[in-house]
Amino acid sequence: MQARITSRLIPMLIALSFSGTAAASGFQLLEQNASGIGNSYAGSAAVADNASTIFFNPAGMTKLKAREYSVGMAAVRPSFEFSDKGSIGTAGGTTTGDAGSWAYIPNGYMSWAMNKDLYLGIGFSAPFGLMTEYDPTWVGRFQSVKFDIKTYNINPSIAYRINDQVSVGFGINWQRMEAEYQRQAAVLNAFTQATRVTLSADDDSWGWNAGALFDLSSATRIGVSYRSNIKHTLEGTLESTNQAVSPNVKAEADIKLPDTFIVSLTQKLNDKWTLLGDVSWTGWSSVDTVPIIRASGVARGSTAQTLETRFRDTWRVALGGTYRYSDDLDLKLGIAYDQSPVRSASLRLVSLPDNNRLWLSGGAQWKLAKSAKLDLGAAYLYVRDTDIDNNQTAAGRGRVIGSYDSSILILGAQFSNSF
Repeated sequence: MQARITSRLIPMLIALSFSGTAAASGFQLLEQNASGIGNSYAGSAAVADNASTIFFNPAGMTKLKAREYSVGMAAVRPSFEFSDKGSIGTAGGTTTGDAGSWAYIPNGYMSWAMNKDLYLGIGFSAPFGLMTEYDPTWVGRFQSVKFDIKTYNINPSIAYRINDQVSVGFGINWQRMEAEYQRQAAVLNAFTQATRVTLSADDDSWGWNAGALFDLSSATRIGVSYRSNIKHTLEGTLESTNQAVSPNVKAEADIKLPDTFIVSLTQKLNDKWTLLGDVSWTGWSSVDTVPIIRASGVARGSTAQTLETRFRDTWRVALGGTYRYSDDLDLKLGIAYDQSPVRSASLRLVSLPDNNRLWLSGGAQWKLAKSAKLDLGAAYLYVRDTDIDNNQTAAGRGRVIGSYDSSILILGAQFSNSF
């Protein structure tokens, strides 16, 4: 019965996928399990306490039972409340508003032991996502009204235990990316209404990940993992509500999603307390500028618009602890500092009003039965006040000057079982 249920795991999760909203810096989604939320994802590449280790460090499968699966969901509610401070060339419009809304991020993983040292696994996740949406009449509508990025990642993996101290793992990633970008153009149609321009594009591409796990002693474990960057050539359409002036055309855009490197530690202090630590690096500088190119029509090959991101590489540091309250209940807490890839107010996009953030989190794990456990976690992300002064006047998109009062709430649940 369990085998029939778990064989349908990946298709069910794909059907349940919704738009992701970035809770890590940039538009990265750390919520690839809910069991790590309570520790602010400290120790992510070393914990290996359920099948979601396939994403964070595939070598961790060697610490699991013969067959395990794990399914989870994170609910993310960002708030990006904008206050105008003298925007120019935007033809009026609303000067306040919240660009955030609830989003839901599912995940699912399975691992199998082929023998005592060799493990196979597969995971479904959504490692990148973004959703900001403003009122169509807001002052920055010529720069963005809606920006929606979704990714779906399927990750077959293998792990091998070299000896009692060292395990290694490797995975292949098939990733689908879908993007929708909508803004208003400074062109009026026959009914003197603002023209809406929408880019809809998608792509499938491939990447890889690898990791290693080192048990330095019965109390100390170190995990290292790397996920490659993935280059997408998004292809789709650039549509306009004013065909007389701006007819629909095919369009494409190249983007290289960043690679990541993680070093994690778990240290058992005594029978009650386990300390967890994490240092991670993300190569956001791969997202420098994103030209949107017309791929058909009389202006084929010309640039319709360039998204000036000019991201920088970032670091994230996390510290967490797990307290063994009883044989059936563990309590979790964590704190993390997450650096933003946005360099300055002048390079901050209204579609991505990102800034440095502080994670504060807590959670619990209940052992429901000998083979089953449930993780619950919650995190509050404090985002420092965020200024923006994005000047696109020369391109007819106005200058948006203001500030964002931002925060993010994350709630998650994860069920794990072995059989």
